[in-house]
Amino acid sequence: MAWTKYQLFLAGLMLITGSINTLSAKWADIFSAKGCRDDPVHVFSHPFLQAVGMFLGELSCLAVFYILLCHDRRSPDPKMNPGQSFNPLLFFPPAMCDMLATSIMYVALNMTSASSFQMLRGAVIIFTGLLSVAFLGRRLATSQWIGILITILGLVIVGLADFLSGNKDNNHKLSDIITGDLLIIMAQVIVSVQVVLEEKLVYRHDVHPLRAVGTEGFFGFIVLSLLLIPMYFIYVGNFSDNPRHVLEDALDAFCQIGHQPLILLALLGNTVSIAFFNFAGISVTKEISATTRMVLDSLRTLVIWVVSLGLGWEQFHGLQVLGFLVLLLGTGLYNGLHRPLLARIPCCAGMVTTEEESSSGERERLLGDGRVQTGDES
Repeated sequence: MAWTKYQLFLAGLMLITGSINTLSAKWADIFSAKGCRDDPVHVFSHPFLQAVGMFLGELSCLAVFYILLCHDRRSPDPKMNPGQSFNPLLFFPPAMCDMLATSIMYVALNMTSASSFQMLRGAVIIFTGLLSVAFLGRRLATSQWIGILITILGLVIVGLADFLSGNKDNNHKLSDIITGDLLIIMAQVIVSVQVVLEEKLVYRHDVHPLRAVGTEGFFGFIVLSLLLIPMYFIYVGNFSDNPRHVLEDALDAFCQIGHQPLILLALLGNTVSIAFFNFAGISVTKEISATTRMVLDSLRTLVIWVVSLGLGWEQFHGLQVLGFLVLLLGTGLYNGLHRPLLARIPCCAGMVTTEEESSSGERERLLGDGRVQTGDES
């Protein structure tokens, strides 16, 4: 069935805003400007302040949720399901996971390329799959296990490409690139914990996705904004690139923005794009399918890589292309993209049906009584 204009708009919005989100963050990292004191011109390296901006974007999803809910209730035939009432503090643990993972990833983005940053984030399916088995009692299909193994192979290829290209990179030292890549993968472990917690909470309490994202954004914005105060006094030496070598110097960031206003444009691009990206992603899942959302997210990696090459932010490396294709294959297998193709082959149709029934059964078990049953429960 052909897509409607609205569906095409949502798909385009998700692809464009998702790409802008990573590219604008990297663009901010590239700028150099004077700070508050008589320090020489230095690079804009303020990952924690950038994370605060991202949470502000997520917080705006809460405003969007209430606007849509108010508009829906005024219509003669309300269709929007606001979900059950719940204690917002339930989303505090996943919000803290989001805060920690996002901060680590913004630190890593200062050390490596935007395309590698986006590709290595694909590691999240490895840890999410393993944690969903351990804590949600889920049984992964054979194709999902194969997808995880292929994803690991893809990560190794991307890491190897970074290692080989690091010797030719004038913007980043090889040690920084390797450290950045490892930090990104480490952050995906935390993201997978967040995903598992969200899945359990959203299913149990039937929370609207926009409300869930906005609630996490609220907690992340408040807590990280407060943490900027002690970070201003924590000396970390050469780990930090700001003149005072503290964990985060928010005042220096604002002074740099004053001297170079384009940094503010990059930060606003990051904040606004994450809000639209979340809205578009949730809408694509609802209006088209979760599989389409996954495909668009993979295309986002390709767009970021092509734009980065075009802007001269990084050099072309054939291994990155191979790594991207392998990661795409692994992600596709894990998310079931192969099923429509195998369903057309008579000898494989039965296997596909079994996988789909298993996936459906797992979801029903999670949704059934609001709790996950494990083998120890009677």
